[in-house]
Amino acid sequence: QVQLVESGGGLVQAGGTLRLSCAASGSIFSINAMGWYRQATGKQRELVATITSDEITNYADSVKGRFTISRDNAKNTVYLQMNALKPEDTAVYYCNADVVELIFGRHEVWGQGTLVTVSS
Repeated sequence: QVQLVESGGGLVQAGGTLRLSCAASGSIFSINAMGWYRQATGKQRELVATITSDEITNYADSVKGRFTISRDNAKNTVYLQMNALKPEDTAVYYCNADVVELIFGRHEVWGQGTLVTVSS
């Protein structure tokens, strides 16, 4: 089955930058939209940014102008460049992909999450 593996999280001071990566592997036929979501302690998971296979992007209002989502289709990888980080960006960040597998067909896959902590 398809797996998503995130990397790039960590501890950063307010105003700093981080770049998250998420690589998909397995029996992939194609990948449609990919995205990043986050969940802070005690809160519901929320959308951060998405990108279609045609590279049309969508952002949460709270990150517009600070975060940039991109993808490398040859590597089945999606990135999230996070600039001007704020303490309220602290959360576990999850990668999501709408994939078409050779055997199981089309379905949604989630990564295991990577923790981003922004100190004030």
